[in-house]
Amino acid sequence: MENKNIESQILENQNIENKNEHYGLTTATTMIIGIVIGSGIFFKADDVLKHTGGNIWLGILVFCIGAFGIIFGSITLTELSIRTKKNGGAVGYYEDFVSKKVACGFGWFQTFVYFPTLTAVIAWVAGIYTCILFGNGNAGNALEMQILIGFAYLVVFYVINIFSITVGGYFQNISTVIKLIPLLGVAIVSIFWSAPNPTVPEGIKIVSQSNVGIGWLAALAPIAFSYDGWIVATSITNEVKNPKKNMTLALIFGPIIVLGVYLLYFLGLNKMLGQEYIMSTGNSAVNKVGELLLGSNGAKIILIFVVISVLGVLNGVILGSLRMPQALASKNMLPYAKEVAAINPKIRLSVWSSLISFGTSALWLLIHYITQKSETMSGGDISEISIVFSYACYIILYIKVIQMKKENIITSKFKGIICPVFGILGATIIFIGGFLSNPTYVPFFVLFCMFICLIGILYYKE
Repeated sequence: MENKNIESQILENQNIENKNEHYGLTTATTMIIGIVIGSGIFFKADDVLKHTGGNIWLGILVFCIGAFGIIFGSITLTELSIRTKKNGGAVGYYEDFVSKKVACGFGWFQTFVYFPTLTAVIAWVAGIYTCILFGNGNAGNALEMQILIGFAYLVVFYVINIFSITVGGYFQNISTVIKLIPLLGVAIVSIFWSAPNPTVPEGIKIVSQSNVGIGWLAALAPIAFSYDGWIVATSITNEVKNPKKNMTLALIFGPIIVLGVYLLYFLGLNKMLGQEYIMSTGNSAVNKVGELLLGSNGAKIILIFVVISVLGVLNGVILGSLRMPQALASKNMLPYAKEVAAINPKIRLSVWSSLISFGTSALWLLIHYITQKSETMSGGDISEISIVFSYACYIILYIKVIQMKKENIITSKFKGIICPVFGILGATIIFIGGFLSNPTYVPFFVLFCMFICLIGILYYKE
């Protein structure tokens, strides 16, 4: 009887299952660009350089590998998305094409690890740049201030998205445009830039170029963070006109454009500041760009753009995170599924789903503070590992696409063999890079992610 009630609740809630195909190639491409480009490029450019020992060419290679992974991975998953109407994104793919038990396990990982760690770290990044904006970036209690400001942002944007879907949507659109201004601005100005690189300020430890050997693969962990979000793009497939053609093209052009923007910014930043300055000053490097371009107030102007950009990413991640517990509950994959699946007609969201999402994000923000304070992640963060683990999970779906090609369900060799094989290769390289980024603690965190998946599988089995 309870399952029937849940099923009726699902039917009542799924007024979003609109079969109208209203997105063209241009809209689909710009949506992918808007989803992928976010805080990572501002926050991780210095990490990429540090892991590559200041070698720009290795940095370029790492950016290309990241794009390589998402182009073939996303095209592969599109073959699944056009064959299902299930909600929950990748959870729906597991549900329809692998098994419901495995889908539940992956759904638990996304709900309790992936989305909340990503949300927590992005809120912290917003706190970092807010502190830099107001001159508190190097204070003795900087981490505590960053975390508190990040928590404040977390509360504000959860409130906005819970009580006003319209405001959250408007902010998302505005921030998507704003985030491109500093990226393209630095790229264009650097073409004509001829001034010498600035010197590292006194009191900051100088990080010089070095030979890192195979250690450059560790740069793939921050790169995975910079490109993260592409999996969300496959969820709009059923709303795109002629999806087999347009989504395939969008998933090729979109990541290539993102790669182009990232490389132009990365090269422009290095030309203006130099590798040594970027590696030494870290997240504050973009601050210097504004000062060089626009004088004493330029740094603040650039930082305002960066803060808005990061908040736009936070808003978007919260937008998706709010709905994950409800999506799982609608499939009877969470305890008290009927209550969590119920959507409040006033806010058009599940109250319990919203509370679960906020609670897990706040908890992970606290855990993130502990790992940063103790320097457990060696310059990385908790979200990088959950993103890397996600890539490992996608390999299962890539293999399923290859099986579907063997069964002639998929007829295209390009989409049924070439794309999933390259997707597996890209995901494997990123997964190995994640381990190399922190060989001491990453294995433990990966085992923790697997443990959460196992709990989900056992719960569904029971």
